[in-house]
Amino acid sequence: MVLVETLTMEAVRILVSGLVQGVGFRYFVVRKAMSLGLYGFVRNRYEGDVEIVAEGNSGMLNQFIEEIKIGPISSDVRDMKIEWVEPKGEFNGFDVRF
Repeated sequence: MVLVETLTMEAVRILVSGLVQGVGFRYFVVRKAMSLGLYGFVRNRYEGDVEIVAEGNSGMLNQFIEEIKIGPISSDVRDMKIEWVEPKGEFNGFDVRF
């Protein structure tokens, strides 16, 4: 008998503030998301923060959040607003939106 763990899809919306624009933060996010098998997007917002929407396994999403808190060495993450949302399954990969 083989036990198969079912993976439930979850989604999170994250607003990251601090020194997160112009320092390679979005591309850091893309690399981390792709390495964890997540789907979604990242984009700069007019207000100076960065918005991330990610879908995937809850364990991978939690690991992703921990990585985002640190950010690339050139950034300074000062605050993160995390909102768990309903997954829509609308993404084919993880990319930067403009």
